[in-house]
Amino acid sequence: METSYKGTNKLIIGIVFGVITFWLFAQAMVNVVPAVQKDLGISLGSLNVAISLTALFSGMFIVAAGGIADKIGRKKITYLGLVLSIIGSLCLVLANGSVLLIIGRVIQGLSAACIMPATIALMKEYFEGKERQRALSFWSIGSWGGSGVCSFAGGAIATYMGWKWIFIFSIIFAVLAMWLIKDTPESKAEQSGAFKFDFVGLAIFAVTMLALNLVITRGKDFGWTSPLTLGLAALTLIGFFVFIKVERKKKHALIDFSLFKNKPYTGATVSNFLLNAIAGTLVVANTYVQVGRGFTAFQSGMLSIGYLVAVLAMIRVGEKILQKVGAKSPMIWGAIITTVGVGLMGLTFLQGMTYTVVVFIGFALFGLGLGIYATPSTDTAVSNAPSNKVGEASGLYKMASSLGGSFGVAISAAVYGAIAATGNIDAAATWGIITNVAFGVISLVSIMTLVPADAGEKGTKRTSPTPTPVTE
Repeated sequence: METSYKGTNKLIIGIVFGVITFWLFAQAMVNVVPAVQKDLGISLGSLNVAISLTALFSGMFIVAAGGIADKIGRKKITYLGLVLSIIGSLCLVLANGSVLLIIGRVIQGLSAACIMPATIALMKEYFEGKERQRALSFWSIGSWGGSGVCSFAGGAIATYMGWKWIFIFSIIFAVLAMWLIKDTPESKAEQSGAFKFDFVGLAIFAVTMLALNLVITRGKDFGWTSPLTLGLAALTLIGFFVFIKVERKKKHALIDFSLFKNKPYTGATVSNFLLNAIAGTLVVANTYVQVGRGFTAFQSGMLSIGYLVAVLAMIRVGEKILQKVGAKSPMIWGAIITTVGVGLMGLTFLQGMTYTVVVFIGFALFGLGLGIYATPSTDTAVSNAPSNKVGEASGLYKMASSLGGSFGVAISAAVYGAIAATGNIDAAATWGIITNVAFGVISLVSIMTLVPADAGEKGTKRTSPTPTPVTE
């Protein structure tokens, strides 16, 4: 591994483009649900499953991909992710029914699993101190900011060019990312002994996550008290118990539970899971304004432009606040502002332009809060990870993002769909969004109880010891 190499702006742009490919196929989908449903002629239930599959498969494999990146090369795994992104996007471009749509979404999930932890690890390796915090801010712009860009861009593209063009643009960004990072030296952790991969742990984890996702997304269709739903619920509980019991005894486990002995890392990861679960708001709000209020995909995308502007503007602000006062304060205020913004979108009793204005303000506060939260949270997770496990630790942190997004979307869509089936669209949207407010409140509690006041790095040096110190 070449340690003399210093990260460049070209590397940062390449990584941001790579991260944006995830949001082009993940976030843009939530804004074009009616268009995709009409074009492919599939049920809303099948489409919701397809939407959640990307985040689910990303979440299931992201820790494994992060660990593999540490061992065989973070640049290699980033490239693998970009190639998978291209293949998955091609599947969606060629889709004429649910089969290629679902296959493409699964492949895109695997793509994200590779890209997310490997690119964070590259930034940890090739940037230090304030430069790393700056690099992570731009990574957050690609990730958190990308969600706003892609929600807006997806609506515009779907309205004026057709929704499949979203994935053509995703392919273009993936190719550009590969070109921009091609001169970056390979980075991998120092190893002792042969590389061993925990296939058993991965299999148990994957089955457990699939069972849980099916309970959430299809429980209503199967029947909540049907033998199939109850069996899947039992499989989920047993799977979690077996996974934890088996993994704790392994030297080369899929998930290194010792990482969670570090409270700042745990607080960042848990709150990250919950604030990503709020992504369900985007599905509910975008679907509601199109179905219940008659908006086009482009108009619903315009509603979220405040989110886009706010999250992009505030990410660097969050970085500066982190450097002045540490991570906890901006994480708390970010969670509060986000939760208030989401709550405003649930005021569906408001009529006409009043509701439109309130939703616009809600989206803006949503972006404002996430922008403040993003860099302090990511930096807390990365700076508290041991250098030989930064890929795995980043994988766990981003697994929280992916699984949070997957289950947030699935739970919100299930609540919305169940109530909408009774014909009360307004109530469906309200309760779907209240679900996300609950996620925000719990995330706030997790930050306040788990993240210490001196978490994160102020300036260029750590200000307090941690149970798993970074070896610079």
